[in-house]
Amino acid sequence: MFQVTQVGSWPRSRELLRALRAYQKNEITEEDFNRIADGEVRQCLDYQLRAGVDIVVDGELRRDNFYSFVTEKLDGTRLMSLAEMLDVVEDKSGFEEMLQTLDVPASAIRNPTCVDKLSQRQPFALNDYLFLKEHTDKPVKITLPGPYLLTRSMWVGAFTGNAYADKVEMGEEIAGLLRDEVIALRDAGCAFVQFDEPVLTEVVFSGENNRRTFM
Repeated sequence: MFQVTQVGSWPRSRELLRALRAYQKNEITEEDFNRIADGEVRQCLDYQLRAGVDIVVDGELRRDNFYSFVTEKLDGTRLMSLAEMLDVVEDKSGFEEMLQTLDVPASAIRNPTCVDKLSQRQPFALNDYLFLKEHTDKPVKITLPGPYLLTRSMWVGAFTGNAYADKVEMGEEIAGLLRDEVIALRDAGCAFVQFDEPVLTEVVFSGENNRRTFM
């Protein structure tokens, strides 16, 4: 009666995490990283097939996290740690208060920051879809960070204000890029796209929409 799918992300092995860090530091090539990631994605798929999942995912296993990976796909972005951003955020006291509530060091969380006009360097997830589809006849679901989350997290006035007049202008750019990705996925045969917008809970339950957000 009900089709079963997985939320999106999947636990990553120590080997894959080591490979991801090495790739980010240019210690191994993209080809070397993908060789390891390909095996992990196939294993993730196998677990889902054996469990009887109806709509499968790739586990987001190639991503740094569920939204910061966009820096690999977009020109005009820079991955910055929260510690780096402390001196340039708009509301420094509020930012410091938020940092105190985190259960990990500020240097360990990295945020995709818009530092120039955005333009597509690579598809967000089309290649991930095409790889997974090679290995299954099951319907595939692709997960993408939503435009509201990306707009709220990527806008840092000290950097972004030089490229865009305000969040609305940048948000429209992001929405357009995501729309193009959905069209490309549709044309490739993808029937399910999930947009992740967890930060909208703040707006719904608290009415807060200006506070700095990092997931």
